[in-house]
Amino acid sequence: MNPIDLRSDTVTRPTPAMRQAMAEAEVGDDCYGEDPTVNRLEQTAAEIMGKEAALFVPSGTMGNLTALLTHTRPGEALLLDAESHIYYYEQGGLAAFAGLLPVFWDTPNGCPSPDFVRSMLHRNPRMYPPVGLVALENTHNRRGGCVITPEEIAAVHAVTQEAGVPLHLDGARIFNAAVALGIHVREIARHVETLSFCLSKGLGAPVGSLLAGPAVFIDRARRVRRRLGGAMRQAGVLAAAGLIALTEMPKRLHEDHENARLLARRLAEIPELGVQPERVQTNILVVRTERLGISAEEVAARLRERGVLVTVYGPTTIRFVTHHDVSREQVLLAAERAVALFRELLSSRSG
Repeated sequence: MNPIDLRSDTVTRPTPAMRQAMAEAEVGDDCYGEDPTVNRLEQTAAEIMGKEAALFVPSGTMGNLTALLTHTRPGEALLLDAESHIYYYEQGGLAAFAGLLPVFWDTPNGCPSPDFVRSMLHRNPRMYPPVGLVALENTHNRRGGCVITPEEIAAVHAVTQEAGVPLHLDGARIFNAAVALGIHVREIARHVETLSFCLSKGLGAPVGSLLAGPAVFIDRARRVRRRLGGAMRQAGVLAAAGLIALTEMPKRLHEDHENARLLARRLAEIPELGVQPERVQTNILVVRTERLGISAEEVAARLRERGVLVTVYGPTTIRFVTHHDVSREQVLLAAERAVALFRELLSSRSG
């Protein structure tokens, strides 16, 4: 029995069209700027995001780190959400490589108030390090795939612009955000100086992310990418799949969102989980497990035995992520198995 893999949208496999494009890709040496497929991917990404230029990088982590290193100097502060991917999952790169001090806000959707940002940007420079960069995340991974609206981003941007501090967006799943809001992705990107986004999550490409922004910034970022070991040679083999991911795959993301809400409605049959289907905006569902009487690790292990894979997100939280490689029928089957397990666990507790 093949398991139903709801751990992450990173487990998606390239589509047949991507595999064919990879096999037939026209390539050159990207370090010389001579890979036509990489160049086309970067140009297409910049146009879609409404930015002057873009840079192809191997991963979202490298995209974010490249942005941090290009925007800031060691010893400056990085203002970001306490649950952000940059802080939580990027192996301390902000400190180890960029020498930045993280300063946090903590809000339900990961977006700070303009007043908070203003207060941090105007702290006494004799007492505190200057803020070199403000970073948002959209959609927000650890906060359940929630969306930050263009209006919310614009309000923060007005403050950062006034202070002359750049605003960066970790837009790993920015296309999910745009689909959820029913807008073009450019409407989100227009309110930040730079953004990174992934091709290898919901868009299904095997490898790669892009960093987009002003042409002068991307020129500097290209040197940083090389310093980090991210300069590639005949990378058009990867970029070919990325072009399909970028231009075709956003059209189907609404299916993942519908499947996540379907899963949430089924899990909401167990009141102890506290699932609120109306709060599921995209393809991520975070579920609390403390009232089941066992740890999240044990819940994940029991689900695995039943052929459902999830991610442990904390001592009492697990995460489900819907994606291209999980059908509606598989989501319904995973929900059926999960609900049956949760009822058994609750019954054993009451007994």
